Order: sequence, then structure tokens, then C-alpha cells
Amino acid sequence: MSTLLLALGLVMIIEGLAYALAPSLIERMLEALRALPESAVRQLGLLIVVSGFILVWFATQLGAGLG
Repeated sequence: MSTLLLALGLVMIIEGLAYALAPSLIERMLEALRALPESAVRQLGLLIVVSGFILVWFATQLGAGLG
């Protein structure tokens, strides 16, 4: 449970920094996403999820340990 909370906290920090340091960039990215068809946004989301799983797997292989 502590690992999950740590991961969630890190995501919140990174997201918050993006909004705090580059709000106009976030707005432009959201506009670009709105222009894409729904299937492309769904594929992008799936790609990000798979990339996240690969990063977590790689980190555990390097000894980060989840638990």
C-alpha cells in the first residue's frame, strides 16, 4: 500500500509541476488532443499504459522492488 501511495504522490507532483510551470503548454496539448479522433486518443492512452508497465517492470528488474 505504501508503494501505491508513493507512486500516486509522484504522479501528482509531476502533474502539478506541469500545470505550475507551463500552463499554456498544457492548454495547447489539450487543444491538440481535442482535434484528434477518439480512436487515436484511445490508442495514445493504451500506449502510455503499456509504457508505464514496461517502466515499472524495468525498475523492478533493477532492484527497485514493490513491497
